[in-house]
Amino acid sequence: MLLFWLYTVWIPLLTIFDRALSSSSEDHCSWKGSGLSQQPGSVEQISLHCVEGSLEWLYPKGALRLTLSPRLPSAAVGAGGSGHSGSGHITACVKPAESFHGAQLYLERDGILELLVGDRPDAQRPPRVRCFSRQPGERVALFLQATPHQDISRRIAAFRYELRGVWNARLSLDSDPVNNEGACRPCNDTEILMAVCTSDFVVRGNIRSVLENEDLQVSVIKVSATRVFRQKYALFSGAGRLTKAGEIRTLLECGVRDGAGSFLFTGRVHFGEAWLGCAPRYKDFQRAYGLAKEARQIPCELASD
Repeated sequence: MLLFWLYTVWIPLLTIFDRALSSSSEDHCSWKGSGLSQQPGSVEQISLHCVEGSLEWLYPKGALRLTLSPRLPSAAVGAGGSGHSGSGHITACVKPAESFHGAQLYLERDGILELLVGDRPDAQRPPRVRCFSRQPGERVALFLQATPHQDISRRIAAFRYELRGVWNARLSLDSDPVNNEGACRPCNDTEILMAVCTSDFVVRGNIRSVLENEDLQVSVIKVSATRVFRQKYALFSGAGRLTKAGEIRTLLECGVRDGAGSFLFTGRVHFGEAWLGCAPRYKDFQRAYGLAKEARQIPCELASD
């Protein structure tokens, strides 16, 4: 009799635990859940608190409302910021999974919805990264609305997100990982020295080749790196002792071509991909670095060759 009582209590507890786990965000960065546990017509509220993460909604049903409120450094949210995302300018980007299906993703800004990603039953073209900004004091959220279907099997609405503060000046507020305006302009000496201090990667190397992707409107620069000063993630790697290989992306309209000589490549990492920032010839960087060091105006030290 006792065994039967334990069994009848344990099964409901397992069901409750499974439901709670399916809609949890243990690391406060990512969320994975199922629409099968939602009530018809309900809107599940989700809040994540990291600068990057992901969402995966299995068998979409009903709706989700996602607020992103990362705890950023005070320098990232501008003057007067408290270090919390609600006090300053934020730029955010979402990258839908190639198999994004079963829902539509909207930007909710002060109660008005703007479509970011539509339902993609055919997935004929790669999904585009969509970016948007939030001004100080604005109320912004992401709203996912399930698309009505008789059969919801094999439908998964998933995307990755990144949030940045004002320090990512070249991020687009529309649909590209980098800003069209100014993205192709050569950096001046001050911008080069700051890029060395603040970039996700700083690499000395040579251009092996440039591949153009018309669909994504990007150029992929194949780089042989002779010196990796700094990198976020293993962007440049290889078995060679003297050189490592990696790829850097930039806008197709910048017209990057193969070029001889050594360059200093800097830039940002977006969704695991390296995007080009400043890329002076290495001799030009050495000149600017030497002058700033003599004048004691160098923003940060970089190990010399």
